[in-house]
Amino acid sequence: MSQRKTVTQLVQESESKYALVVAAARRGRAIMDGEQPLTQVNATKPVTVALEELRRGLITVEIPPVGIK
Repeated sequence: MSQRKTVTQLVQESESKYALVVAAARRGRAIMDGEQPLTQVNATKPVTVALEELRRGLITVEIPPVGIK
């Protein structure tokens, strides 16, 4: 239940749900590939660790500018 509350808070604070999901997935992948977590969490899933890092403000979500590339 507390994990759902965390995700709900992140979504409410984020400008884009999509950007939040992408940031958590990318960070989770980086943790799986060997990067060290930025915080100690009692979690085994990398995306859960990434969401906790987002919640604590250790990583941020960046939304790229809109336009033709």
